[in-house]
This record gives sequence, structure tokens and C-alpha cells, in this order.
Amino acid sequence: MSEELKKKVVEVLETITDPEIGIDVYNLGLIYDIQVVNDKTVKIAMSLTTMFCPLASTLPLMIIDALKERLGIDADIDIVYDPPWTPLRMTEKGRVLFKERFGYDIVEEYARSQQEARE
Repeated sequence: MSEELKKKVVEVLETITDPEIGIDVYNLGLIYDIQVVNDKTVKIAMSLTTMFCPLASTLPLMIIDALKERLGIDADIDIVYDPPWTPLRMTEKGRVLFKERFGYDIVEEYARSQQEARE
């Protein structure tokens, strides 16, 4: 039951778009962990692209509201910054969406910038 509920939670998370980037929170890699507490409650650890994200209070509320509306469940959301979000956390689908939207692969650019910083 918990894996089935977790799958449904992911489906809902894929409908919640970060308004600034235009990619859903799941494929953007903001969701670090989903734990099914029981059939009516999940606990989600998520991050933001930056500690100063102007949507820090908005995105969790969007998730809570969507899960309540679509699945009838409650969500306890913890915002975590350790480890910090990087583009490496994006799913393959998120990378494709990003490239379609912005014209470049953010993961490749990030990896390149990290390599240059080490040199």
C-alpha cells in the first residue's frame, strides 16, 4: 500500500510547477524524500533551488493543498538545505524539460563550471 501511495504522491508532485523555472518540483529535484506515515499522511523532505527562494512558503503550501485535494491526504513538509540543491538532483525528464525551455543542458553546464572551479 505504501509504495502505491508514494507513486500517487509523485504523480501529484509532477503537477506542481515551480513558477519561476516552469518545471515541476519532482523533476526539478526538489523532493529529497517521501515517507508514507499511514494511508492518510505522508512526510516529505524537500529543498529549494536557493535558501533565498521567494517561493519558500508558497511551494510547500501548493504541495499540501494539492495532496489534500487530489488524494485526500495530509502532508508534513520539511524544508532542508543539507545537502544543498544542485542541478545534479534533477531527473532525466527534468533535464529534458529544462533544455526545451532554456536551450541548454543545465547539468552539463553545472558540471563544466564545477570542473573549471577546481582547475
